[in-house]
Amino acid sequence: MKRTIFLSLLCLLSFSSLFAQDESAYFLISSSNETMADGMARTKAALTESGFKIIGEYHPAQSQDLGVVCYTHPDLEKIALGFKDRGALAATLKIGFKKDGETLQISMINPIYLFYAYFVDGVDQQEKALQAISDQVVTAMQNVGTMNKPFGGTLDKNKLQKYHYKVMMPYFTDAEELKTFDSFDEGVKTIQQNLEAGLGETEQVYELVYTDNQVAVWGVGLKNTEDGEAHFLPIIGDDHVAAMPYEIILQGNTASILPGKYRIALHWPELTMGTFMKIMSTPGDIKSAMEKLTE
Repeated sequence: MKRTIFLSLLCLLSFSSLFAQDESAYFLISSSNETMADGMARTKAALTESGFKIIGEYHPAQSQDLGVVCYTHPDLEKIALGFKDRGALAATLKIGFKKDGETLQISMINPIYLFYAYFVDGVDQQEKALQAISDQVVTAMQNVGTMNKPFGGTLDKNKLQKYHYKVMMPYFTDAEELKTFDSFDEGVKTIQQNLEAGLGETEQVYELVYTDNQVAVWGVGLKNTEDGEAHFLPIIGDDHVAAMPYEIILQGNTASILPGKYRIALHWPELTMGTFMKIMSTPGDIKSAMEKLTE
């Protein structure tokens, strides 16, 4: 009897391990001597030719040595909107560029890593479709570079679905509400106007507005030299530049952001507490900048 129970448990653990594959946060796609402009142009062409839509690009920290291309796909947008708890945040994927001397490194956020983390309602019903989108991105990037080298830390599906950095740290579901407007339309108009005016020393990188669903997402560059990207990226590591830009989401009439203690930790999963303490004020600084966009 004991032997039967032991074998059953062993089989169960073996079965579970099949579905506990670690996912890397990022992939290094290419390392070459091409220029930033050429690398970004080749990447955008490869994505477009594979059916993806370029929705924005910028230079984080206002540095010509850093770049990001933001993109989406109609299938991904449809799936993302089906997840009611801020699922639209995962509708945008990103490719990062870093010029180090003569070398340009091109990297990408691993789509499936992001999907597991952001689709907290459970990805099981859409997992096959999401994996297909992720594979499509990887295939598209074969036209840019063939390194496909994982870096930046790994987490498995189960941990990503309920990710938090440490005990007492926030989860995805602990989003920080910024403001409740009288209507969705008022919220869209206010945020658009404030981004155009650059309030909070910000810049709009991309915008996705789904009026029928009353959902909108903006990618926001943080330009303040003392507490924005120029401050925190060099400390926590600008190899992870594909983590940027930060997002603000409007659902119905409520604007919110993911808490910095969640979002930064998720995109820098190997971050030590010692390094995190060096940017202790950053989550609050980000929230303050985003709040100005809702005034």
